[in-house]
Order: sequence, then structure tokens, then C-alpha cells
Amino acid sequence: MTLISSLCVLVLSFIFAMLGLGGAMLYIPVFHWLGYDFKSIAIPTGLLLNGVTALSAAIFYLRAKMVDVKGSIPLIISSFLGAPVGAYFTKFVSTKLLILFFVIAMSFAGIRMLISSTHEDKDKQISFGIKMILMVIGGFFIGFIAGLLGVGGGFLFVPMMLAMGYKTKQAAATSSFVVIFSSFSGFAGHIAEGHFNLPFMLATTIAVIIGSQIGAKVMKEKMKAKWIKQMFGVILLGVGIKLFWKNHVYYIELIKQLLHTVH
Repeated sequence: MTLISSLCVLVLSFIFAMLGLGGAMLYIPVFHWLGYDFKSIAIPTGLLLNGVTALSAAIFYLRAKMVDVKGSIPLIISSFLGAPVGAYFTKFVSTKLLILFFVIAMSFAGIRMLISSTHEDKDKQISFGIKMILMVIGGFFIGFIAGLLGVGGGFLFVPMMLAMGYKTKQAAATSSFVVIFSSFSGFAGHIAEGHFNLPFMLATTIAVIIGSQIGAKVMKEKMKAKWIKQMFGVILLGVGIKLFWKNHVYYIELIKQLLHTVH
């Protein structure tokens, strides 16, 4: 089972490294589907691999000078501060309802990404000061959403940076750098609780390093910007469908109630 898991991780890390994502959104459910305990193995290992995928790809991108390090610092800090605020507000609002709004927003973002993939990257002149302000506000919002819904915010960074004027490859590369910090922070919390399987982690980590290095190299040298946008759009829509399906019974009843109220 460890060999099958490692092969799955190799393929997934190859894909996610090209998109500037860690991959926990798929690592965790895959491990769970393969029979590993969700709490003690799937989640902590997924978070570890999320960070390793991002770190491995980011090292390659940093060497290639594709990462906006200066611009990412306020994004890292603001998203880190926004996460606990979001977690605090979970007791005041209906999480399922917020997930529905989140799914709608993510679906629009995914569709927009697919539509924009038909257009070439264009230079957008945004002053450094305005970019920093947008980074702080956007980073805090993404951190807030991540803390509120208990999901990783990595897949939201790239669309935000593209809207701010980043070129596709630089946005993906910078996202890899940002994702490192939140991933290892979450992993450390699980390790402190004794949630880990060392042999399994070592095997899958080796697979992640190999897959993410190949993925980063392919993204830099072979991938076209439109292909990255198309893949990202599909990922966003896929995650949105997954979140919706998890609570689809609740949403169907909510829609029925709304229709009954209208009539």
C-alpha cells in the first residue's frame, strides 16, 4: 500500500508543483481512500507533503528567479494573521452556508481562469505601494477563509496574483513559496500531538521531492501560460464540487425551503 501511495504522490506532486500548490487537497483524501487513518496518518502526512511539494518547487523557482520574494512577505504575514481570526468567527456563523458562498465564488474564479486561458499574459503596471496594500488585504482575506472553513488557502493565491498583474508563471512560482509556511505550521501542530507514521512519511516524501522537481522543471521550460490557467481552472471547479457535495443534502433542503418560501 505504501508503494501505491508513493506512486500516487509522485503523479500528484508533479501536477501541483506546476500550479504552485502544495497538493494536500488531494493527498489527504487519497490516503484516506487507500485505507489510512484520517486523523493520525492522512492529515499530518498530507500537510507534510503539501509543504515539501511547495518547498521543493519553490527552491527550483527561487534559483530561476521566478519568485517575487519581496511581494510575498506581506502576503505570508497577513494570511498568517487572518487564519486565527477566521477560526474565531466559526462559532458566530453557519459554516455550511459560508461554504456555499465560497463554492460559488470559487466556481466563478475557475470559469474565469478557463476563459482567460485563451488570452496571452499581458504586462500590467501596478505601483509597488498599491501592490503591497492589495497583498495585505488579499492575504488576510485568504487566511480568514482558510481558518473559517478549515481549508488550505494556496489555491486562492494564484487567481488573486493574476488579477493583480502577475504573469501566470510568476504567480504560480510565488504561490509555492507562500504555501510553505502555512503547511509546515499545520504539520507541526499534528506532530506535537503524536500523529505520524515515520516510514510512510519518508517513502511519500521521497516521491514528492522527485515529482515536484520534475513538475517545476516542466512548468518553467515546457508549459504554456494558457495550459497552467486551464489546469488551475479545472482544479478550482473540482474543489468547489467536492466542497458542495460534502454538504449537498443540506443545500438541497435549503433550496427547497427557499423555493417553498417564494411560492
